[in-house]
Amino acid sequence: MTTEHFDVLIVGAGISGVGAAYHLQDQCPDKSYVILEGLESFGGTWWMHRYPGIRSDSDLYTFGYRFKPWTGAPIATAGEILSYMGEVIEENRIDQHIRYNHWIETADWDSKTSLWTITGKRKDTGEAVSFTANFLWMCQGYYKHAEGYTPEWEGMADFKGTIVHPQTWPEDLDYKDKNVLVIGSGATTATVVPAMAGDCKHITVLQRSPTYFAPGRNENDTAEYLRKLEVDESWIHEIVRREILYNQEEFTRRAIEKPDEVKKELLDGVRAFLPEGYDVDTHFTPKYRPWQQRLAFVPDGDIFKGIAAGKATMVTDHIDRFTEKGVLLKSGQELEADIIVTATGFNLCVLGDIAFSVDGQSVDFSDTVTYRGMMFTGVPNMVWIFGYFRASWTLRVDLIGDFVCRLLKYMDEHGYSAVTPQLPEDRQGEQRLCWIDEKNFNPNYLKRSMHLMPRRLDDPEWQHTQDYWREKEDIPAIQLDDEVFRYQAV
Repeated sequence: MTTEHFDVLIVGAGISGVGAAYHLQDQCPDKSYVILEGLESFGGTWWMHRYPGIRSDSDLYTFGYRFKPWTGAPIATAGEILSYMGEVIEENRIDQHIRYNHWIETADWDSKTSLWTITGKRKDTGEAVSFTANFLWMCQGYYKHAEGYTPEWEGMADFKGTIVHPQTWPEDLDYKDKNVLVIGSGATTATVVPAMAGDCKHITVLQRSPTYFAPGRNENDTAEYLRKLEVDESWIHEIVRREILYNQEEFTRRAIEKPDEVKKELLDGVRAFLPEGYDVDTHFTPKYRPWQQRLAFVPDGDIFKGIAAGKATMVTDHIDRFTEKGVLLKSGQELEADIIVTATGFNLCVLGDIAFSVDGQSVDFSDTVTYRGMMFTGVPNMVWIFGYFRASWTLRVDLIGDFVCRLLKYMDEHGYSAVTPQLPEDRQGEQRLCWIDEKNFNPNYLKRSMHLMPRRLDDPEWQHTQDYWREKEDIPAIQLDDEVFRYQAV
C-alpha cells in the first residue's frame, strides 16, 4: 500500500469541504491538498438526501459562499444547490483534488514527525488507502449519513405498510393515492409534506410538540430591484447578503430580548395562511421561546396552504404504539396509513466517527475542551468546521477558511510544524460544560448525543457561541501568538 503525502488533508466534499478547498488554494496556493469524500459524489447533505421537495431552509445569499454570487430564488432545491457547488468546483478546478468513495477509519498524530497518518478504504473497490498530512481539516458534517434517527416504538413490526426515513428515501417509493403519515414537525416535514400532498390521497403530520415556522415569499425584493437597475450580480450578492444578515441579527436579538413579541409575529404569519378559527395554539405554538430551536422558513407558506386546502392534517399527540393499520395515539385515536415517514431527526456524528489518536493514545473528544468550536485541547494541527444553527452554515465555512489559511502562513513564517490549543494554567480547574447551553439552543438531536461532544467553558473563547455576528469580528481578530496556542518548531 502506497502512502501519499499532502500539506493539508480535507475530510468531506460537502458545502464545508468545497469552501475550505477554495480558500486554501486561493490564500495558500503553495500548499498541496487532497479532499477525501466517502460518498460517490460531492454535495454531502444535498447529494445524500433524495426525499421529495428537498430544499434549503436558509437563504442562498448567506448559505452560498461569499465569493460566488447567488442569482436564483432565496430558498433553493437540492438540485440547484448541487449545480451551484458544481460550478464552484469546475471554475476553481477543485475536482482534480477530490477522491471519492474514500472512507476514513483512523487518524493518528505523531509528534516526532508532526504528521497525521490517515488510513481507510475505498468503498467501491475495498482497497486499503493511506495518507499523511501536516494539517487535518475536518469538513465531514455533524450527522451520520448512513441512517437517520428513528425511535423504537412498540409494535413497529406489526405495521403492514411501509416505514421510511427521509434520510434513506427509497427511489421507487410510490405514494400516489396513498394515505401517508409523517411523524415529526421540523424543517424536513415542512419540506416533504407540501411536496407529497398533491399526489397522496391524504397526508397527516403527527407531532409531539409544535415547531416555529416563518412563512414568507421566496423572493428578495432588494435583489429584484437591483437587477432592474442592472447592478452587477457580485454587488447584488454582497448587498443582499449584508441586508439579510443585518435583519437576522435584529430578529435573533429580539427573539431573546422580546420573545413574546416575536412569538406573536410568527404565529400571526401562520394564521394568515390558515382558515379562521384554526387551532394554532395546539398545532403551531411551541413551549420554547423563538430561536431556542432552529426556525424553519416556509416559502410561500406552502405547507399551510395544503392544510387550508384539506390535503394535509396536523395532529398533536403522543404515540402509544404502532398497529397493523398505522399508529395508536395516547388519546385513543388511531391514525391509519399506507406509508409512515419518520421525519424524526439525525444521529449526531462526532468528527466522522473516525478513531483518532495522538502519539499512540486514543482521543475521546468528550475529554477535550473546544477552542471556539473549531479546535480541541490536546489535538494538534486540526480544525473542525461546525457551522451555525441560527445563521447559514456556510458563513462559518468562510470565517474558518480565513483563519486556517492565516494560521498556516503564520506557522510557515515562524518555522512551526505543529500547533495545539491549550487551556491556560489558571483555567485548568474550571468546570467543563456541555457543548451547547440548552438554555440557548436545545434541539433533541444534540441533546441525545451531548455526552459524546467536546466540552466548553463559560466564555466565548472556549465554546461554539452560535453567534455569527460576534464571531465575524472575533475570529479575524484572533492573535496567533496568544498563550492558548502551543507551537512546536520544525
